[in-house]
Amino acid sequence: MKENILITGGAGLLALNWGLTLRDDYNINLVMHSRKIQLPGTTSIYFSLDSLEEIQMNIEKIKPKVVIHAAGLTSVEICEINPDLAHHTNVTLAENIAKVCSKLNITLVHISTDHLFSGDEQLVKEEHPTEPQNVYAKTKTEAELHVLNSYPESLVVRTNFYGWGTTYRRSFSDMIINSLNKGESLSLFHDVFYTPVYTGVLIQAVHDLLKVNATGIYHVVGDERLSKYQFGKKIAKQFGLDDSLIVKGSFAEQPNLIHRPYDMSISNKKVCELLGRSLGNVDENIHMLYQQYETGLAQEIQKL
Repeated sequence: MKENILITGGAGLLALNWGLTLRDDYNINLVMHSRKIQLPGTTSIYFSLDSLEEIQMNIEKIKPKVVIHAAGLTSVEICEINPDLAHHTNVTLAENIAKVCSKLNITLVHISTDHLFSGDEQLVKEEHPTEPQNVYAKTKTEAELHVLNSYPESLVVRTNFYGWGTTYRRSFSDMIINSLNKGESLSLFHDVFYTPVYTGVLIQAVHDLLKVNATGIYHVVGDERLSKYQFGKKIAKQFGLDDSLIVKGSFAEQPNLIHRPYDMSISNKKVCELLGRSLGNVDENIHMLYQQYETGLAQEIQKL
């Protein structure tokens, strides 16, 4: 009999890709909020993360092996405009989940971000002091503290992922592929750096961490630091698209954008040492993304 997994933020990119990746191995329960969608092979459920009672009732009913808390407000702009909403969504709801999982002794994975640092250093490690630069980063930093305070045995995963998006939420890689397929030029920042990871690699790494009972903070990202511009070029090459349409843009020349760290790269050395393997370079990860497209799996999410 397959074990149950409960994933909050069920209509989001990560949760849907989690369901797509592991639906043959687990009973995937996607917690939806307002959007009513159904990914084949998974179960959509509806309850409020505002209510400790509702959370506990549903977790007791489903009896998941693990809860993946992927719900959150990720728009830097919306967080900046509405800090109260950002705090409620990113901090309060995360703390609610952690309190219930602690009470019921259910394994919890809290999905965090690579957005937490000043951006003045590259490939930072887990113990590096956080220095959030905007409201989004401040709430995600606070969320980690509340989760670990409520449930010290939680696994907190800092990451920056890409995968297949839906009709209502495109991923960064979707945006690149769609623009190039239409023959449209696009500008990508050459001065913003990160360590992206393909969703499938992230998901497998998280479950491998759970197998060895890992707790605390881990950076689960790709092996390679590169710019958004370099990432776009690699996507174009793998998908056989015209990379000459991609031009260099500069974040430094965008004064109206909410401030973000220029370098969000974080080191995956800790997780790689624990698991005894690499998480792959960008070319390897993008090839897996391409394989999902070739096999038709990507289209299941794209049409939602």
